[in-house]
Amino acid sequence: MTSADSRDQAGLERALRLLSEGEIEVEGLIPWSSNATLLVTVRDGDGSTLAIYKPQRGERPLWDFPRGSLSRREVATYLVAEALSWGLVPPTVLRDGPYGSGSVQLFVEAQEEAHFFTIQDDARYADDLKRLAALDVICNNADRKAGHCLVDLDGRLWAIDNALTFHVEPKLRTVIWDFVGAPLPARILSDLKRLLRLLGEPEEGLSRALERLLSEPEVAALAQRTRDLIAARRYPAPGPYRAVPWPLV
Repeated sequence: MTSADSRDQAGLERALRLLSEGEIEVEGLIPWSSNATLLVTVRDGDGSTLAIYKPQRGERPLWDFPRGSLSRREVATYLVAEALSWGLVPPTVLRDGPYGSGSVQLFVEAQEEAHFFTIQDDARYADDLKRLAALDVICNNADRKAGHCLVDLDGRLWAIDNALTFHVEPKLRTVIWDFVGAPLPARILSDLKRLLRLLGEPEEGLSRALERLLSEPEVAALAQRTRDLIAARRYPAPGPYRAVPWPLV
């Protein structure tokens, strides 16, 4: 691990500790969200940060996802992305807050006009978008809109709004169909194989954490989708069901 990696790891651990243990103060409601989404300040004795708090009680009931489960799926997506070492999802934790249990995610100060459709042909983001496309396949993301791809002020890509994930039935709906039929890069294949090994170890921290967030069939389906993608070695084509979210942005 380089000194830069050490600094990044230390910053990540600090962010997770602050999000998990800091005092939450609600700043206001984020408009135009399907579910209750609150901008909050999280602070402790050493500092503070802005974050996005999504309480379970504010989740809109859906016919195909268990009520109160969306915030857990946000956290599960973060854990899978971190297990892959892809760093695509902002630090996200599940904790109690002013309106009960919910997900708390580090706020990303994003470039206002940037989203998937403005960066999809930018070579700087090609590798990260290939990773994100693979992540959405194995997590079975049913709602990858263009506006869920943020670019921060330093030009880094982040994937947010990962609640409609991990259903046992095929539900992949995404705007990222650029890589259909293309071979998976060797590094992505290697990372997926490592994830599959972690999922196959019951005593491994990732498996135990996911079991607290998802049902047993959902964890098994995650492993099977990962296994299938490794076997295919290529990005899938859209299925017979609706393959894009609405609205697109």
